[in-house]
Amino acid sequence: MSKALIKQIPLISNCKELIEIKKGFSSDEKYLIHTQDNNKLLLRMFNLEELELKRSEYSIMEKMQDYHVTCSQPISIGEVGNRGYMITSYIEGKDAEDEILKYSEHEQFNIGIEAGKELRKMHQLSAPDHISSWYSRKVEKHRKYIDAYLACEVKVKNDQIIMNFIDDNIHLIKQRPNLFQHDDFHLGNIIVNNKKFAGVIDFNRYDWGDPIHEFLKIGIFSRRVSIPFSIGQIRGYFNNKEPDEDFWRLYSLYLAMCVFSTVVWTLKTIPNNMNEMLDKVYIYLEDHDYFNRLKPKWYQ
Repeated sequence: MSKALIKQIPLISNCKELIEIKKGFSSDEKYLIHTQDNNKLLLRMFNLEELELKRSEYSIMEKMQDYHVTCSQPISIGEVGNRGYMITSYIEGKDAEDEILKYSEHEQFNIGIEAGKELRKMHQLSAPDHISSWYSRKVEKHRKYIDAYLACEVKVKNDQIIMNFIDDNIHLIKQRPNLFQHDDFHLGNIIVNNKKFAGVIDFNRYDWGDPIHEFLKIGIFSRRVSIPFSIGQIRGYFNNKEPDEDFWRLYSLYLAMCVFSTVVWTLKTIPNNMNEMLDKVYIYLEDHDYFNRLKPKWYQ
């Protein structure tokens, strides 16, 4: 990115140093900014057509401040030249996915506890009135995925058992709340520093719906990296108490639905990764004995 463009952005036009951050799957250009007064900021540059989406993400981060969520603080958003930009505070530390296995199991568990508490804070924000019910949106999406799955050539072993489990339990979604969802809450979006939770990042995939749906990412991603963290996140969310059967039934239901969406999404976007994605699916099917058990085997 041209230094001349940065000179046109208020707040950072006189920055001391600019370091590009390559990590992550986002198409944004990301830069760590060292300001003249020795502060660190995060700059994201993106295509102008994304500006409205970025403004809504920025607004969500502003709302998160109201609930004292430990996350990046939004500072400035706008356009410069033919690009959009967003400036936020910088969370010092490293990606938990890369770091957490260097820590003791007790330290991993404690980071999970803090992550769960932060997630609980986020779920205080209710969906705007114009957002339709979680049930109507989730069921419609699921039916489309099932139709696409039945029409495709890839099949999951014993898929009818999974479909029966979903059909027997899908009515449970009817009464679920319509609240804020980070929707990508896993170790890759958590920052740790000095063996402690430092903050959560990347609100760009946020959605609205049942907060229990957030825990999908544990079953698919986090439990494969750190089981102590995964148990800690659940315990922290529930104030260090054991979740009830309703939680585990909904958690299992959402994982079961995810079997079919995973196959369809992978075929459409990264078909060469199908075997790798199916391996993840079979791990959590085994965790639940094809949903003959609601609480996964790893949760001790």
